[in-house]
Amino acid sequence: MPHIDLPPLPGIAGLLAGYPQTAGPLNSLAETLLRGPSPLTPGQRETIAAYVSRRNECTFCAETHGAVARQLGRGDDDSGPLMTALLAIADKVRADGRSVTADDVAAARAAGADDRTVHDTVLIAAAFSMFNRYVDGLGTLTPVDPGDYERHAHALAEHGYLRPPV
Repeated sequence: MPHIDLPPLPGIAGLLAGYPQTAGPLNSLAETLLRGPSPLTPGQRETIAAYVSRRNECTFCAETHGAVARQLGRGDDDSGPLMTALLAIADKVRADGRSVTADDVAAARAAGADDRTVHDTVLIAAAFSMFNRYVDGLGTLTPVDPGDYERHAHALAEHGYLRPPV
Protein backbone atom coordinates (compact mmCIF):
# COMPACT_ATOMS: atom_id res chain seq x y z
CA MET A 1 0.00 0.00 0.00
CA PRO A 2 1.57 3.33 -1.06
CA HIS A 3 2.35 5.82 1.68
CA ILE A 4 0.48 8.57 -0.21
CA ASP A 5 -2.61 8.64 -2.42
CA LEU A 6 -1.57 7.46 -5.90
CA PRO A 7 -3.31 6.00 -8.96
CA PRO A 8 -3.34 2.18 -8.79
CA LEU A 9 -0.32 1.79 -11.08
CA PRO A 10 2.90 -0.03 -10.15
CA GLY A 11 6.20 1.57 -9.23
CA ILE A 12 7.16 4.84 -10.80
CA ALA A 13 4.17 4.71 -13.17
CA GLY A 14 1.87 5.55 -10.27
CA LEU A 15 4.14 8.39 -9.18
CA LEU A 16 4.36 9.85 -12.68
CA ALA A 17 0.60 9.66 -13.16
CA GLY A 18 -0.09 11.11 -9.73
CA TYR A 19 2.46 13.90 -10.05
CA PRO A 20 2.57 14.90 -13.75
CA GLN A 21 4.60 18.05 -13.04
CA THR A 22 7.60 15.81 -12.28
CA ALA A 23 6.79 13.17 -14.91
CA GLY A 24 8.15 15.20 -17.85
CA PRO A 25 11.56 15.98 -16.33
CA LEU A 26 11.99 12.47 -14.91
CA ASN A 27 11.00 10.80 -18.19
CA SER A 28 13.34 13.14 -20.09
CA LEU A 29 16.17 12.23 -17.75
CA ALA A 30 15.51 8.50 -18.23
CA GLU A 31 15.29 8.92 -22.01
CA THR A 32 18.56 10.88 -22.12
CA LEU A 33 20.40 8.41 -19.89
CA LEU A 34 19.08 5.20 -21.40
CA ARG A 35 18.40 6.08 -25.05
CA GLY A 36 20.39 9.23 -25.84
CA PRO A 37 23.81 9.29 -27.49
CA SER A 38 26.37 7.21 -25.60
CA PRO A 39 29.20 4.80 -26.34
CA LEU A 40 27.17 2.28 -24.31
CA THR A 41 24.35 0.46 -26.03
CA PRO A 42 20.83 0.91 -24.67
CA GLY A 43 21.02 -2.71 -23.46
CA GLN A 44 24.21 -2.04 -21.54
CA ARG A 45 22.71 1.08 -19.97
CA GLU A 46 19.56 -0.81 -18.97
CA THR A 47 21.82 -3.49 -17.46
CA ILE A 48 23.56 -0.85 -15.33
CA ALA A 49 20.16 0.53 -14.25
CA ALA A 50 18.92 -2.96 -13.36
CA TYR A 51 22.14 -3.83 -11.50
CA VAL A 52 22.03 -0.67 -9.38
CA SER A 53 18.33 -1.21 -8.69
CA ARG A 54 18.92 -4.84 -7.67
CA ARG A 55 21.75 -3.81 -5.33
CA ASN A 56 19.45 -1.11 -3.88
CA GLU A 57 16.79 -3.82 -3.39
CA CYS A 58 14.26 -1.90 -5.49
CA THR A 59 12.29 -4.80 -6.94
CA PHE A 60 10.13 -2.76 -9.32
CA CYS A 61 13.09 -1.01 -10.99
CA ALA A 62 15.35 -4.07 -10.96
CA GLU A 63 12.73 -6.31 -12.58
CA THR A 64 11.58 -3.68 -15.06
CA HIS A 65 15.03 -2.64 -16.29
CA GLY A 66 16.33 -6.20 -16.24
CA ALA A 67 13.46 -7.15 -18.54
CA VAL A 68 14.14 -4.15 -20.81
CA ALA A 69 17.83 -5.13 -21.00
CA ARG A 70 16.86 -8.66 -22.01
CA GLN A 71 14.49 -7.37 -24.70
CA LEU A 72 17.05 -4.94 -26.11
CA GLY A 73 19.93 -7.37 -25.87
CA ARG A 74 22.71 -6.33 -23.57
CA GLY A 75 25.20 -5.77 -26.38
CA ASP A 76 28.01 -7.12 -24.22
CA ASP A 77 28.25 -10.13 -21.99
CA ASP A 78 27.59 -8.99 -18.40
CA SER A 79 30.62 -10.98 -17.31
CA GLY A 80 32.89 -9.37 -19.92
CA PRO A 81 35.73 -7.16 -18.69
CA LEU A 82 34.15 -3.85 -19.71
CA MET A 83 30.79 -4.48 -18.05
CA THR A 84 32.49 -6.02 -15.01
CA ALA A 85 34.55 -2.84 -14.53
CA LEU A 86 31.58 -0.55 -15.17
CA LEU A 87 29.30 -2.44 -12.79
CA ALA A 88 32.00 -2.20 -10.11
CA ILE A 89 32.01 1.58 -10.55
CA ALA A 90 28.20 1.69 -10.59
CA ASP A 91 28.06 -0.28 -7.35
CA LYS A 92 30.43 2.14 -5.64
CA VAL A 93 28.40 5.13 -6.87
CA ARG A 94 25.26 3.45 -5.57
CA ALA A 95 26.71 3.10 -2.08
CA ASP A 96 28.75 6.32 -1.91
CA GLY A 97 30.04 8.11 -4.98
CA ARG A 98 33.15 9.20 -3.11
CA SER A 99 34.28 5.58 -2.96
CA VAL A 100 35.05 5.48 -6.71
CA THR A 101 38.83 5.53 -7.06
CA ALA A 102 41.32 6.31 -9.80
CA ASP A 103 42.09 2.56 -9.83
CA ASP A 104 38.42 1.80 -10.58
CA VAL A 105 38.49 4.19 -13.53
CA ALA A 106 41.85 2.80 -14.68
CA ALA A 107 40.37 -0.71 -14.66
CA ALA A 108 37.45 0.50 -16.79
CA ARG A 109 39.86 2.22 -19.18
CA ALA A 110 41.96 -0.95 -19.45
CA ALA A 111 38.76 -2.80 -20.42
CA GLY A 112 37.99 -0.28 -23.17
CA ALA A 113 36.06 2.55 -21.49
CA ASP A 114 36.60 6.16 -22.49
CA ASP A 115 35.68 9.28 -20.49
CA ARG A 116 32.11 9.32 -21.82
CA THR A 117 31.59 5.66 -20.91
CA VAL A 118 32.74 6.28 -17.33
CA HIS A 119 30.65 9.47 -17.15
CA ASP A 120 27.50 7.75 -18.39
CA THR A 121 27.98 4.83 -16.00
CA VAL A 122 28.33 7.14 -13.00
CA LEU A 123 25.34 9.26 -14.00
CA ILE A 124 23.10 6.22 -14.62
CA ALA A 125 24.08 4.74 -11.24
CA ALA A 126 23.47 8.03 -9.43
CA ALA A 127 20.14 8.68 -11.16
CA PHE A 128 18.86 5.17 -10.59
CA SER A 129 19.74 5.36 -6.93
CA MET A 130 17.46 8.43 -6.83
CA PHE A 131 14.73 6.68 -8.84
CA ASN A 132 14.96 3.64 -6.53
CA ARG A 133 14.59 5.78 -3.43
CA TYR A 134 11.65 7.64 -4.99
CA VAL A 135 9.82 4.40 -5.81
CA ASP A 136 10.56 2.64 -2.52
CA GLY A 137 10.40 5.70 -0.27
CA LEU A 138 6.75 6.19 -1.16
CA GLY A 139 5.89 2.50 -0.91
CA THR A 140 4.62 2.16 -4.48
CA LEU A 141 2.89 -0.97 -5.71
CA THR A 142 5.20 -3.82 -6.69
CA PRO A 143 3.75 -6.44 -9.04
CA VAL A 144 4.40 -10.09 -8.21
CA ASP A 145 3.60 -11.44 -11.68
CA PRO A 146 6.77 -11.53 -13.86
CA GLY A 147 4.52 -11.01 -16.88
CA ASP A 148 3.70 -7.50 -15.65
CA TYR A 149 7.37 -6.56 -15.89
CA GLU A 150 7.77 -8.16 -19.31
CA ARG A 151 4.76 -6.23 -20.68
CA HIS A 152 6.02 -2.93 -19.24
CA ALA A 153 9.54 -3.68 -20.51
CA HIS A 154 8.24 -4.37 -24.01
CA ALA A 155 6.64 -0.90 -24.13
CA LEU A 156 9.84 0.74 -22.83
CA ALA A 157 12.05 -1.19 -25.26
CA GLU A 158 9.79 -0.25 -28.19
CA HIS A 159 8.92 3.36 -27.35
CA GLY A 160 11.46 4.60 -24.79
CA TYR A 161 10.65 6.86 -21.88
CA LEU A 162 9.07 9.89 -23.55
CA ARG A 163 5.51 8.66 -23.50
CA PRO A 164 2.60 8.89 -21.11
CA PRO A 165 2.92 6.50 -18.15
CA VAL A 166 1.03 3.21 -18.38
